[in-house]
Order: sequence, then structure tokens, then C-alpha cells
Amino acid sequence: MQDNQGHDETGQQPQALSGIKVLDLSRVLAGPSSTQILADLGADVIKVERPVVGDETRHWNPPSFTDADTGDEIAAYFATVNRNKKSITVDITKPEGQDIIKKLAAESDVVVENFKVGGLKKYGLDYESLKAINPRLVYASLTGFGQYGPDAKKPGYDYIIQGLSGLMSITGPSDGEPHKVGVAVVDLFAGLQMTVGIQAALIAREKSGEGQYLDVALLDSAVAMLANIGMNQLATGKTPPRLGNAHPNITPYQVFETKEGSHFILACGNDRQFGKVCDVLELPLNTDDRYNTNPNRVANRESLTAALTDAFKQKTREEWLTQLQDAGVPCGPIHNVTEALAMPQVIARDMIVSFEGSPVRALGSPIKLSATPVRYHRAPPKLGEDTKQVLTQMGLTDEEVQQLQDNQVV
Repeated sequence: MQDNQGHDETGQQPQALSGIKVLDLSRVLAGPSSTQILADLGADVIKVERPVVGDETRHWNPPSFTDADTGDEIAAYFATVNRNKKSITVDITKPEGQDIIKKLAAESDVVVENFKVGGLKKYGLDYESLKAINPRLVYASLTGFGQYGPDAKKPGYDYIIQGLSGLMSITGPSDGEPHKVGVAVVDLFAGLQMTVGIQAALIAREKSGEGQYLDVALLDSAVAMLANIGMNQLATGKTPPRLGNAHPNITPYQVFETKEGSHFILACGNDRQFGKVCDVLELPLNTDDRYNTNPNRVANRESLTAALTDAFKQKTREEWLTQLQDAGVPCGPIHNVTEALAMPQVIARDMIVSFEGSPVRALGSPIKLSATPVRYHRAPPKLGEDTKQVLTQMGLTDEEVQQLQDNQVV
């Protein structure tokens, strides 16, 4: 609700997605990461969870945030992607539960789900069924392999998709086994792609008056993430090798060890910067025909890397970082997570946030809007804490809500 000056119920200017209602039937990471972005931007997100059990990630602990007064615990994993949402519990396998979802969908702008292909059709909660109720609905489905194709029926998991997509084949040491990325990057990237698609569909609806179906797949997202590495294969027909911390198209663009055994990143992106590296090292490698241009350096990567490796072991990491930064060469230390979260720049950018009355501290949103900024108005909800309120707002009486609870529908 807004007053005649355009302010919302908190007395603040409305956010970018204020007034957009999202019915979130997704769970675990990829889908909830998308709906959290929408919630951060002001959408009213209702998270639908199974009675008693809830989202699986509520139980993916330790670690947890613990309320000092009540002893209640919130799994850190669940808290990662579920702030700014309401939580209701509904058993969608029961007709009464399906009716609740249909009534909520009739009033929603967006439905998000990550069930297996066809998994909601048997409950009458698939796109065609809900479209008949609400033609303006944007219905977003996120699966492992998409809604069609020979693998469409298979379940999808981030780790497995990292392997299938080729991403693991280019991650890890060149002389070791393939590695996954340290976080579920495919889930998170697919969530971002879904967010973009949802907002595009909402803009299209303003022109057409009609909603549409959005099909996002983990495998598609992972293949898109191959970016220039995938393009290298398409351009040459050759399988890109695993290069560890080196770059396939630029060198020296990698990690080097220093005198005391610590490491730093050198990101030398052009010939001019390479000349500056050589000046700092007092080595005229840039005058050598093998190394004077980037294509030549890539072709002679091994001998160049060997020369630089020996040179960088002559001083400490801090000495090299100071000299290289003074020379205008991109470089930086390799932080652990504790060091990264303590960086003054991270703190200044509000990338660590808290919630009044909650023990949860969370990673902030990277989206910085000048007129309609992200707000952190609600901690990750307790399971079903908004069920009664949402059902009452739908028009149900206290007695009807109680009956649904007695029948274990909610």
C-alpha cells in the first residue's frame, strides 16, 4: 500500500519491485537465491514450505546462528538465501493445500518452482493450470536440464552439473585432478539468470498484458559460464586444457609464490603492463622476441613462467605487491574468507548486514540502486511463521485456519 505521496507503509519511498507478488515454491539454493534477490528489491515473497520439515536447508547445519535468549537456531545455509521473505507451510499433496496455492497464484505476479519436470502437473499447479486462473502470471521453472531434451527427466545437482558441463575440466591444478568451484556456483548463476528472465518477463507483460513461462536449466547456465573457454573450443575445435591458476589467453596472468612461501596474483593484461613488470623485476624479458607480445608470451608460456617464478622468490609478497602496485600493475593478495569479510572496503560497501532482533548476520546484496535501494527488513523466517497471517489475508476465518492445521494441511 502507498499513500498519496508514493510512500509505503514504512514511510519510505517504494523499492524497485514494490507491489510485485512472488509465490516461491522453490527450495535449497538456486531457486531461493533468485527469489531473495527479488525480495531484496522490494517484491513481496511468500515462501511455501512443507509442514513440519520445511526447506531441506533448514537442517543443513552446523553451523547455525543461535538466539541467545531462546536458544533457537537458524542454519547458516538456510539464512544464505531466505531473508526478506514470509514463510507459510502448505501440504500441496492434499486438495485443500492445492486450493491455497491456486488462490495465492491468482493474486501473484510470479511463481517460482524447482520441481522435477512435470512434478507439479499432478497437483494442478503446473503453468497451464495456473495460467488459466491468472493469464498475467510469470511462471519460472528451474531444473537441472530444462523442460525438454533427452536428459530433461533427470534430477540436477550443482556438483554433477559442474562435471557434466566441462567446468570442472578447466578448474584445478594442471597436473592434478579436476576440481569443483568452492561454492555452488552453477546454482547461484542459474538463480541470477532466472532473476533476469523474471524481470524481463515482467517488463514484457507491461507491453502485452500477458505473462509467460520461463525455463531455466542448471546445465544451460553452466555451459554459458564457459564463456571465452567455450568460445576457444568453438574457434579451434581443440579441447581447452586445465591450466590451474594460469589464463588460457593472457600471460603472465596467474599466481606466483614469494620468498616466505606466500602467494599473490599477477594480472598482467597487456604488453605495456608486462614492460612494467620487467622494470620492477629488473629483467629485460620484454625485449626478448619470445616474450615481447602477448601471443608470443602465450606460445612460450612455460619458459616465461619458469623465469618469473624464480624471480618472484627473491622478495616477500608485501614487497612485490607494493612495488607492482606503485608501478600500476594489477596484482593482489589471496585472502582467506575471514580476511576477505574483514576488508574495510567490504565493510564500507555494507556487504555484511544484520537484522534487528535476530542473531543472523548475512552477506549483503551487491546491487546498489541510488533511488530504490535494497532493504534488509526481515530476517530469514521461522518455519511457517506467517501461515496464519497469509491465510487470514486470503479471507479465511480463524476457525478455517484452525481446521486446516488440525487436518495437517498447513
